[in-house]
Amino acid sequence: MNKGDFVSYIANKHSCTKAEAERVIDMFTSSVIGALGKGEEVSLVGFGNYSVTKVAARAGRNPRTGEAIKIAAYKQPKFKAGQKLKDACN
Repeated sequence: MNKGDFVSYIANKHSCTKAEAERVIDMFTSSVIGALGKGEEVSLVGFGNYSVTKVAARAGRNPRTGEAIKIAAYKQPKFKAGQKLKDACN
């Protein structure tokens, strides 16, 4: 399901317009992105937790040339599914 399909699904499920549904989805995603950008964790009980983890610098290889390269440290977003979400999938 892509964003357009998801907007239609939300609009039909909750009896609102597609514009309202898209606005709510955009508000949610921008809020999660903003919080993670500040290093905060977002916890939605039953749905899951969004957090940021640090990935250490490491050595790697260029697959084309085989040359050794250094991969810089970076922060990576992480999502851990909650129990209600896991139960819904099984």
